[in-house]
Amino acid sequence: MMMRRRALLAWAAAALVATSGTALLGCKDRGQKSSEDARADVQTLIALTEKDVAEVERGLPEGAKKLSELLAKEVGKDGDPKQNVPGVRSALLKMRQQVPDLGIAKSTFFAFADEKGIAIRNDFEHDTMAGKDLVKGWPGIKPVLDGAPYAATTGEFPGTPNPAGPDREWVAAVPVKKADGSPQGMLVTGWTYRRFAYHLQVTLQREIQDQLMRSSEKGKMPIVYVCLFDKEHVYGAGSPGATPVPEVNEKALANVGLHAKTEAGLASSPLKITDREFGWAAARLPKLGPDVGVVVLRSET
Repeated sequence: MMMRRRALLAWAAAALVATSGTALLGCKDRGQKSSEDARADVQTLIALTEKDVAEVERGLPEGAKKLSELLAKEVGKDGDPKQNVPGVRSALLKMRQQVPDLGIAKSTFFAFADEKGIAIRNDFEHDTMAGKDLVKGWPGIKPVLDGAPYAATTGEFPGTPNPAGPDREWVAAVPVKKADGSPQGMLVTGWTYRRFAYHLQVTLQREIQDQLMRSSEKGKMPIVYVCLFDKEHVYGAGSPGATPVPEVNEKALANVGLHAKTEAGLASSPLKITDREFGWAAARLPKLGPDVGVVVLRSET
């Protein structure tokens, strides 16, 4: 009886060690699995970004033509847009409605500037751009003033700081010409890094949820965050009224050195943050700029 009891105790101890080892391995595997799944997520977001930028590339030249026509109606054929700023905003709003690609574009603003790049009006109700030199904030759009048909760049427009932290903008511009072909100004549009990261994050979360619902193996929704990054900062998803990426997560990703790690292509690795196993994957987004990238931070629940 005693021998049997000892055998049972030995078996239980061995089982406990095996179970503990499996748990530790499982914990490690979760971080690795999250990073592998995040690699596929990043590929999805690269394709989505290319689609979003293509909408602007196609729609903006058409929008410039439509804006010229609308300005003639709202301001007058020979009228000065600077003397009818409400008419300029009305033309911008109607332009977006009438150009399909711009109607679905992820742009957070559209602005009309004069031949020197000084903003006359944007489409916001409260305009913080009017009277400011757009080329000074985004030097990469200057070629449009010199005759280029299209230009896209990144920069930091002076204004009210984002409470979520440092932020930058991706912008695109095209010339606006009068009916006789003479220069009238330029049409500028774009989005902030944090706002675009929020768009990518929400879209990815919905896609993952749809995949889980279609799958025969119903799994739990993972925790998923999306950020953009460049040489200087990591820009967590942020939008008015939206829950931002936790600051501790953003800092942890900043410490990874994403810009250097993605120099040769897509990179990924497990990452532990406040006792939770995450996995990240990151890659550059050439459509937004050579130094701009996207990172997905994921944790299986």
